[in-house]
Amino acid sequence: MQISDRVSGGVLVVLGSLAAWGGSRLPAVPGQDVGPAAFPMLIGSGLIGCGVLIALGIGRSFEAPEEPKAPHPWWYGLRALVPFALLLFYMLASEPLGFLLTAAVIVFAAALALGARLSLAVPLALVAPPLMHLAFYKLLRVPLPEGLLAAPW
Repeated sequence: MQISDRVSGGVLVVLGSLAAWGGSRLPAVPGQDVGPAAFPMLIGSGLIGCGVLIALGIGRSFEAPEEPKAPHPWWYGLRALVPFALLLFYMLASEPLGFLLTAAVIVFAAALALGARLSLAVPLALVAPPLMHLAFYKLLRVPLPEGLLAAPW
């Protein structure tokens, strides 16, 4: 059974509205320009926008018809366990290795599990962790483990 695009788009609009409403009710933090309400409202706005686009059918005509694919091997469904394995890896390795190295391994493994080629997975694993570190450590002031490789900032 397939769900109509209007129904799934409407569900996203409702979820986005609830996220934005819930975020707007969070109290402001004194002395900070960006409070805890910013992220839920940003995510809610994005969900609302995506839901409207899905409900209106924007981009549906750009989809090429899929050709039948070869059957997957028996272990193909085990890819669903990759996020749990990566979370467990982060819990065990982030303190000794540090955020940058652990995040690089996680991004690399996740990219390969999702079907990326090495030519994309390696640069992604090199570029994404420093950007995530910059966002969390500098902008959001979340303490991250340094481990073996301290960030240059």
